[in-house]
Amino acid sequence: MKILIKNIKQLVQVEESPQLKIVGKEMKNLSCIDDAWLALENDKIVGFGKMEDWEGISDWTNLTIIDATDKLVLPCWCDSHTHIVYAGSREGEFVDRINGLTYEEIFQRGGGILNSAKKLKEATEEELVESALLRLNEIMLQGTGAVEIKSGYGLSVESELKMLRVIKKLKTLSPLTIKATFLGAHAVPLEYKERKGDYIKLLINEIMPVIAEEQLADYCDVFCEQNYFTKEETIEILTAGKKHGMTPKVHAEQLSNFGGTLAGVAVGAISVDHLEFVGEKEIEALLNSETMPTVLPGAAFFLSLPFPPARKMIDAGLPVAVASDCNPGSSPSGNMNLIISLCCIQYKMTPEEAINAATINSAYAMELSKTHGSIAIGKKANVFITKEIPNYSFIPYSFGSNLIETVIINGKVIN
Repeated sequence: MKILIKNIKQLVQVEESPQLKIVGKEMKNLSCIDDAWLALENDKIVGFGKMEDWEGISDWTNLTIIDATDKLVLPCWCDSHTHIVYAGSREGEFVDRINGLTYEEIFQRGGGILNSAKKLKEATEEELVESALLRLNEIMLQGTGAVEIKSGYGLSVESELKMLRVIKKLKTLSPLTIKATFLGAHAVPLEYKERKGDYIKLLINEIMPVIAEEQLADYCDVFCEQNYFTKEETIEILTAGKKHGMTPKVHAEQLSNFGGTLAGVAVGAISVDHLEFVGEKEIEALLNSETMPTVLPGAAFFLSLPFPPARKMIDAGLPVAVASDCNPGSSPSGNMNLIISLCCIQYKMTPEEAINAATINSAYAMELSKTHGSIAIGKKANVFITKEIPNYSFIPYSFGSNLIETVIINGKVIN
C-alpha cells in the first residue's frame, strides 16, 4: 500500500532527527512544514517535504493520492493511560457525586473500583472483547493510534488474568498499537480488607508468574494512595513486577501527596500518572530521573479535583505527557482532542506543549517514541488529516468539535 498526501496546508510534528521525548521549554517548539507532502509505504513513513521540492517517486505504482488542500496532517495521538476494558457503566456514582458524595466515600460503601470489579467478574471474555473493540474503534476515529490498557477491575486471580487475556486478544483484533498493564494493585478486595498483606502476596506469588509465562503484560502499575497502597507496598509490588518482566508505572498523587511519585522514581518507573498533588520534592526527584510525569485532565475534570501543576513542571525543566484515563468511573472519555483542550484551557499549556504531550511524550510513556508520536522517516504510518482548519491551535480551541476527516493507521485508511 502506497499513499501520497499532497498539498498539505501544514504538516505538524515533523522530526528530521527523532527524539525520545521533548523536555521543559523545548515543549513550546513544534516543527511544521507548510504546503507539504507526506509519503507512506506499507506501514511506514518513507518521505516528506515541501510541495515545491516534490520530484516524485519514480518507481511508485498503484499509488493512492490524497489531496489535503487547506487541511493539516498530524501524527496520531498516543494515549498512555486507559482502563478501556470494563463491564457496564457507573453513571449512578456520577449522580452520587453531584449529590455531594466524594470519590472515597463512594469507594468505602462498595462503589468505585469495587463496583467495576463486581461487574467484570460477571462478564465473559467475549463480552469484554466486544465492548472494548467498540471503544477502541471510537478513539481510533478520534485520532488515537497507540493506547495502553490496564487490568485492575478484576482484583482476583481469575478476573485479573481474564482482563489481561482480553487485552492480549485485542492486540490481534485492533489495528491500534496496544500496550498491556497489570494493575492488580488497583484496590484491596473486600475479602482482603483486614489482611492486605495476603492480597499483595497473591499478586506477587500467584498472578505474576502466570503473567510472565503467558506474556500478558508489558507494565505493572499500583494505585499508591490513602486507603489503597502505601509507598512501601508500591515499591514491593513494582520490584516484584520487574522480576517478572514488567516495567513499573504508578498511579501517583491523585487524591493526596502520598509518596507514589517517589516510589516510581525509586524503582525506575517509565511514568507516574495523575499528579494532582505533586509538590516540590516530587518535581526535584523527577528532574533526576528518566520517569515521565503524565497528567490526566479527564479525571481531574470529571472528579472536580485540583489541577496538577503541569505548567510548574514544564517550567522546572520536566517533560510532561498527557493521556485520557478512559474508564467508567472517573474519566468516561477517550477523546484525546478534548483532553488537549483541557490541557490548554485549565492547565495553561500552550497548543504546542499539549500536542507534544499527546504525541511524542505520551509515546515515551509507552516506550514507543522510536516508532510513534511524530512525523519521521521510518516511523509507523499512523497519521490523521483534519478538516479545513486555519492552524493546529484551532484543535484545542474548538473543544468538543470533530475536526478529524481521515485517519490512517499502519498505512491504511480507516473507514
